[in-house]
Amino acid sequence: MVNNTDILNALAKIVEEVAGVDAAEVTTEKSFTDDLDIDSLSMVEITVALEDRFEVNIPDDQVAELRTVGDAVSCIADHR
Repeated sequence: MVNNTDILNALAKIVEEVAGVDAAEVTTEKSFTDDLDIDSLSMVEITVALEDRFEVNIPDDQVAELRTVGDAVSCIADHR
């Protein structure tokens, strides 16, 4: 069973690979745009990687609402 810590760790690795942000900087309270400087194109890449990794489908309207790392973790957990 995958828990929120597992999701966060996988997300941190994906963010590091896609955007070059140190995985240690990826914490639940961080904003993708304000704190991690992730642009919309990188966010799409991150979302696709998350969908593949966790075998979920995140609707586009929900992707647009993901502001923080914690939002993304919750979204993945809700879709599992």
